Amino acid sequence: MPRPVPDLPQFLTGRWELRRRITDPAGRLLGTFTGHGCFTAAEAGWLDYRERGALRLGQHEGPASRHLRYELTGPGQARVHFGYGGFFHDLDLRPGRCGAEHPCRADRYRGEFEVVDADRWWQRWTVTGPAKDHVLTTWLHRCPHDES
Repeated sequence: MPRPVPDLPQFLTGRWELRRRITDPAGRLLGTFTGHGCFTAAEAGWLDYRERGALRLGQHEGPASRHLRYELTGPGQARVHFGYGGFFHDLDLRPGRCGAEHPCRADRYRGEFEVVDADRWWQRWTVTGPAKDHVLTTWLHRCPHDES
């Protein structure tokens, strides 16, 4: 059962351990990402999210990172932007679960998000189109405070 999130900054802020699986639509493993993500307060009404880790995809193995910005729009809600500023998707975790969509040229990203408890949540992006056809599933687990 999803856990409602009435206060998004309170839930997200901090350091998260993450594991991501990249699969084809049939569930066959294509790659993995393991690392850490950190949500920090930015200017008023914004959270920055940065993740760093190791990506294994086919024959490639190396470092990878991502930067997202969360514009807080209401209790449990945000508009998520790429680090360069472009809009990515809306997020509403008030009920503990939500969906999102993002068009990327001719491809379509369909996202699902679910909060398991105060220290665990997951997200899944199903990507389809002429250039991409895969599923990215990420599990996030809050790091103990002494690891920050």
